[in-house]
Amino acid sequence: MSDQDASTFKLPGDSEATRQIGPYRLLAPLGEGGMGMVYLAEQQQPVQRKVALKIIKPGMDSREVIGRFETERQALAVMNHPHIAKVFDAGTTDGGRPYFVMEHVPGLPITDYCDRHRLTTRARLELFISVCHAVHHAHQKGIIHRDLKPSNVLVAVQDGKPVAKVIDFGVAKATETRLTESTVFTEQGQLIGTPEYMSPEQAEMTGLNIDTTTDVYSLGVLLYRLLTGKLPFQRRELIRAGLAAIQRVIREVDPPRPSTKISSLGQDEATAAAERRRMAPRNWLKQIRGELDWITMRAMEKDRTRRYQSASEFAADINRYLAQQPVLARRPSATYQLRKLVARHKVRFGLTVSLAVMVIGFAVTMSVQAGRIARERDRANREATTALQVSDFVVGLFEVSDPSEARGNSVTAREILDAGADHIAQDLADQPLVQARLMDTMGNVYTSLGLYGQAQPLFEQALQSRQERLDDEHLDIAESQNNLANLLRRTGDYEQASRLYDSSRALYEQALGGGHPLVAMSLHNLAILHKLTGEFELARQHFERALAIRERTLGPDDPTVASSCNSLANVLRRMGEHDLARRHYERALAIREATHGSEHPEVSVVLGNFATLLADTGDFEGARALYERSIAIREKTLGPDHPELASDLDNLAALYHDQRDFASALPLSKRALAIREKAFGPNSPILATSLHNYANLVSRSGDNAEARRIHERVRDLRERVLGPDHPDLGRTYGCLANIALREDDYDAARPLYERSLAIMEKSLGPDHRSVAHTLSNFAILLVEIGDLAGARQCYARALAIREQVLGPNHRVVTANLYDLACLAALAGERDTAIAYLRQAVDRGYEDQNLWIARDGDLAVLHGDAEFEAIVAELAAGQQ
Repeated sequence: MSDQDASTFKLPGDSEATRQIGPYRLLAPLGEGGMGMVYLAEQQQPVQRKVALKIIKPGMDSREVIGRFETERQALAVMNHPHIAKVFDAGTTDGGRPYFVMEHVPGLPITDYCDRHRLTTRARLELFISVCHAVHHAHQKGIIHRDLKPSNVLVAVQDGKPVAKVIDFGVAKATETRLTESTVFTEQGQLIGTPEYMSPEQAEMTGLNIDTTTDVYSLGVLLYRLLTGKLPFQRRELIRAGLAAIQRVIREVDPPRPSTKISSLGQDEATAAAERRRMAPRNWLKQIRGELDWITMRAMEKDRTRRYQSASEFAADINRYLAQQPVLARRPSATYQLRKLVARHKVRFGLTVSLAVMVIGFAVTMSVQAGRIARERDRANREATTALQVSDFVVGLFEVSDPSEARGNSVTAREILDAGADHIAQDLADQPLVQARLMDTMGNVYTSLGLYGQAQPLFEQALQSRQERLDDEHLDIAESQNNLANLLRRTGDYEQASRLYDSSRALYEQALGGGHPLVAMSLHNLAILHKLTGEFELARQHFERALAIRERTLGPDDPTVASSCNSLANVLRRMGEHDLARRHYERALAIREATHGSEHPEVSVVLGNFATLLADTGDFEGARALYERSIAIREKTLGPDHPELASDLDNLAALYHDQRDFASALPLSKRALAIREKAFGPNSPILATSLHNYANLVSRSGDNAEARRIHERVRDLRERVLGPDHPDLGRTYGCLANIALREDDYDAARPLYERSLAIMEKSLGPDHRSVAHTLSNFAILLVEIGDLAGARQCYARALAIREQVLGPNHRVVTANLYDLACLAALAGERDTAIAYLRQAVDRGYEDQNLWIARDGDLAVLHGDAEFEAIVAELAAGQQ
């Protein structure tokens, strides 16, 4: 619309021309939906900016439409994500029509943007990943979009980079909370959404069975179009077919794979499409065929239980593809394809199979029976032989402890194990499968003792022997893969561990189905790996699925249920969901104490983790008691040099560190470091944790040069092993910044804080408590260099995060209020300083420093009666 047009347009239904709605001046129409018009508008006060104003159409003020309009407004209002358009304001016109004001995204639909700027497939995938994260954020807020398509995903350039924004939650559905008081009558009998992007369950038109996987399906269609330039089902064909045919196609017809769709293009069309991706047609087809086919088709599965279970999991698999790691999506098995074929032609297959069974049934019965008997006999003989060999091995293993064999020397369990390992290698060479079974067993024993160097060759030999002699789908191979992956995870080889876990889980699922306890075990172990690599949401999903399988198949009090509860609680604690984490810890502890007694190593695992939660929430006395109990159990049962003991020692040292008791913390940290360096070697990310903690204590003791040297070693190790976006790497940069700040090297400190903050926000989200911690330290630097406005912004944002995560009266929150009071006092803002100080005192603030009252820079407040009264009250409360 030209400027001249914009000056004369009228709002539909208005009796006279108008361009003013409250503080907003309408400039031009942007678009029209079923229930509302969207206009480009200019906000005139209190700030000037371009916005998008959505107003309900004249005559569309039915209860249903107003309900949907309110739903969209409330859906956007509860979300805060950089890739979702923000809501700024809402209201009602003088004529009584509701409107709301949101962020204006001056961009193109994502498919148009990608084609116009000739983005490569990798660039398209990276942009699509940000869309998945935005949709996942909406799901976490209880909102399902239900109409994801290119026109609702706009891309604009910000700071020279394309940024995607999800818009238009007009048909959104709340999954957990009621968004409005209006009833939304759009659930039954209406086709809600856009047909070519619609999931099978949406096509039912009942409004039932709509969950987050509905959006995953639509994201799959969007990815299909980004990869191929085409839709799985063309809109023209769907609309021409009519409603019933649309529903049938969406529910029953499998679309062609993306590579198949590309193959069907004419030469000219394929060449033009490939050029829009900066590649030759042949290379384009080769790039899409395989893993990108599998990923896309998994997202678009008709059976929603086979789709990615979250948009985050979808994005994670694309990230694996981009990192050249194994993806979760797999080529559909022959069994699965046959099952789908049978489902589509039930009657025909039923008649055919019945006839075939009648014709050949009798002929094969006797043959099958004879073969079964022979196989059972051979299997029984093999098992009996194997059992005898294992029995002979175990008897021989313990003969070394017989006085006549030991010749008066005491024999340790380690010596028995070493003798057994030699016995396996020498005496069972002619029985390789028996040898492999015992190698796996011995490897697990070595692992439980923390002797990882002795365990690894046993696991590797067992896996190699089984792969050479068994079918590719044999479950013994999955067992060996899982055992070796567990060890590699402990020693820090995350990449190889991930590949083995994926392969093991695929074998278990293919052979046993998705609900078997062994599948739960694989999911649990893979989730531990995701937690270690900072993929907390993916870890949480795997833990929750493993827990559900174990509860259903093994019962609510099974020991493996305790393992799932404990591990899930660890992730929830890292994600800031402390109340839910506490409930899972309490349940895990109750199960393990009932199963193992109160002094078992499995009990100590939960105690140590539970103690960390108590420390995070400010219960230091409770945390110290649990740490000390856990340490006592582990020292008694595992010995003084076991790697698992180091975890509790490190955590107790961190607790003393937080309480400024460095004399108690330093020897604990040093002992933990020595244990882990001996167990894991110099290049383990687990060792990096102890090095990090020890360096912080060294810095506190005044040796900044040595602390910097250790932190730089940790930085290099974490960046190499964990990658550039892991939160632990962000913490290391924060520690290096703290050292620079203590040395008054402000030029060095600032970029280190900024790097730390960027990593934390990207990996943990903008509202995590670790982000608040970094913001507070950054604020100290900004005060030192005189940027009081910047410091106030950092402190205020840190306070908002901490109040939300920790509660309004947590000691860290009250300290944050005190910091803001100090900052206001430095700026000479008496009333603001007093207000913050009063809040801090009223919420229970305690600090022995009271530097506001003594610092010469704050003389502006000295002698102020109200200020001195609050300080006196605070000082009296500490005596």
